[in-house]
Amino acid sequence: MTRLLALMMLLLTVSCREEVAQDTAPLPLTEAAVGHFCQMNLFEHEGPKGQVHLAGLPQMPLFFSQVRDAIAYQRLPEQSHEILAVWVNDMGADGARWSDPGTENWIDARAAYFVVGGETTGGMGAPETVPFSGPEEAARFAARAGGTVMRLDEIPDAAVLAPVATGPDEDESEFEQRLRALSDATGD
Repeated sequence: MTRLLALMMLLLTVSCREEVAQDTAPLPLTEAAVGHFCQMNLFEHEGPKGQVHLAGLPQMPLFFSQVRDAIAYQRLPEQSHEILAVWVNDMGADGARWSDPGTENWIDARAAYFVVGGETTGGMGAPETVPFSGPEEAARFAARAGGTVMRLDEIPDAAVLAPVATGPDEDESEFEQRLRALSDATGD
């Protein structure tokens, strides 16, 4: 009887325990951070970075070598975990440079202003989606580098999911043509 009572108390304690919220604060960029898609050290790549925090995986967020890739990850159907937070480098922050975008100047991607479709190439060689905390900084950057200022939910899928040619004389393979057709079919 004592064992049964102890078991019931344990179950009651576990069931009454409040669920502790997962910490989704941005982590500083360190040498330990590698890109989720490329598995390369992020310090080897220029341009802004992103980090995505997933439910149930509190140890380490997924880091991305390009902001474009972090946005693309959110839109991929293969995700296995709920996305709790997405942080991106604020390229308008004091000291942020393309060669050194910063290690702690993170802003919530939902609050950021992005320059999309400009001539800027990110760390992995694809067109970059450049984040800023304010619309003025984003507009000044777009005036210099081209592109359009957009909020996260305005960025078309084609801007982050479409394949990118890496060379001017490169022919599109059949696979790339199918990917481009799928991206164009989304209507973005």
